[in-house]
Parts: sequence; C-alpha cells; structure tokens
Amino acid sequence: MSNPLPLLAYPDLARQVQALEEDGYAYLPRVLTTLEIAELRVAMDQLTAIPASFDRQDRPEEGGGFFNKSINNVFNRDARFLDYVDNEAVVAIAEAVHGPDCHIIGMTAWITGPGRPDQKLHADWQPITLPPALLADPQVKIPIYISTAHFYLDDLSEELGPTQLIPGSHRAGRAPGDDTTYNGVGSQSILCKAGDVVIFRCEVWHRGTANRSQQNRYLLQVHYAQRMIAQKFPPYLNRFQFDETILTAATARQRRLLGDHKPSTYD
Repeated sequence: MSNPLPLLAYPDLARQVQALEEDGYAYLPRVLTTLEIAELRVAMDQLTAIPASFDRQDRPEEGGGFFNKSINNVFNRDARFLDYVDNEAVVAIAEAVHGPDCHIIGMTAWITGPGRPDQKLHADWQPITLPPALLADPQVKIPIYISTAHFYLDDLSEELGPTQLIPGSHRAGRAPGDDTTYNGVGSQSILCKAGDVVIFRCEVWHRGTANRSQQNRYLLQVHYAQRMIAQKFPPYLNRFQFDETILTAATARQRRLLGDHKPSTYD
C-alpha cells in the first residue's frame, strides 16, 4: 500500500528553513522546466564512468544485475550541470541553513534501472549522537551540517523506486540501525513530479526503494555543507583537477560554492 510523504510547498524562505529544521526536509515544486529536465537527462545519458572518481556503471549484460550509473563531480564533467550548483530556489535554503560561505561537497548524477532492490534505511551522516529526551527539549537545536537536494527528473510512482524518508527522524539522535520506524512512523515515499526538488538534512532516515517498473529513474543530487565540512571531489591526493573551461564559465557565486573561498580558519 502506498504511504506518500506529505509534500507541503511553503512560498517563503523562513518557512522552508523551518520545515528543514523541524521535519527534516523541504519540498520545492516545479523548480525545473520541461526543457531543463530533458537537457539534464540527455547530459546524464552521455556521461561515462571514471573508476578513479568512484563512479559506477553497472549493466545487466555485463553481470551487473541491474542498470546502475552513478557519476560523481558532474559539475566538472559538463557545463550543463553548472546551473544546478546554485539553482536559486535551492541555494537560498542552503545558504540560510549552512551560512553565506557554504559550499557544495558533491554533485552526483544517478540513473537506476529496473531490478534495483530496496536500500536499507540509513542516515547519510550522524554528526552528533544524543539521547532523544535531550533533543525533545525546545532549547536544544542541532545545526544542519549537510543537506542534500534531490532534483527529480521523472514523475515518481511506487513502481519506479521513489526515495523514502521518515519525517522528524533526525531528532532520534542516532542512525536507524535495524529500526524501520521512528516514533511509530515508517518510511514514506516521495511521490513528486519531474522537476520537483526535495532537500533534506543528513541525519534524516531515508532509503532508495526497488525499481519495479520497466524504465530507468533519473536523479541529480547536490550536497551542500557548512564551510568547515570538507568537499568530496575524488580522486583524492590532489589528483582531482577542475576543468578550466568550467571555471571560466562559472559565476562568482558558483565559484565560491565550488570552493573558491576567502581565507578563513585553518586555511
């Protein structure tokens, strides 16, 4: 039985930030146009995996079980992705919760095909572990260290393998382990439209679900973080290099989000 996540669109930034703080996620409808959706899908199809960058491209005909393509650092692979570093509707929230000097720590293009199984419920990162009773105190407010924006490029159905999350689960103060519910609430499916965005904080319990359809699911992920959180641009040990044509095309704001910061602590 379908159990959809409530998708409430708040028109003002203050309420969007409040939703991220209290519910753990915020919903932004109709962020992308039909043309932008089509262009992103074409750009994602044209990407090829670079193993040193921890990319994956599994094909059933090669023993991969199901089609799965996950490409990192896509802002650096094709200039068409650059505009999604600082999409205004999304980056306004990121700057509000992470600070005006925040940056992206990653950008991933992800295509999953039929046969992809359910993921295990997880939190991307649990920066602080605290007793739930302490987190229930309204005087205790944990900063949002990392958030992830999901740009959905399909109309999502239960068959296509939607993202599921448990609203409010960031207040558990721990990762889910083997739990499948939080405070009696189970996973709820993000059944949104192509062009919609959901941004959620890193502690929220969530998972990808099985693709039981006959089509691929397209998703662009942009990970934002406070300035002090390290950027995740593999390959490491100084082997990652920015494409100079991308940097030349970038605006000042995009360059800052890519890591062109003013000197600060530990620099």
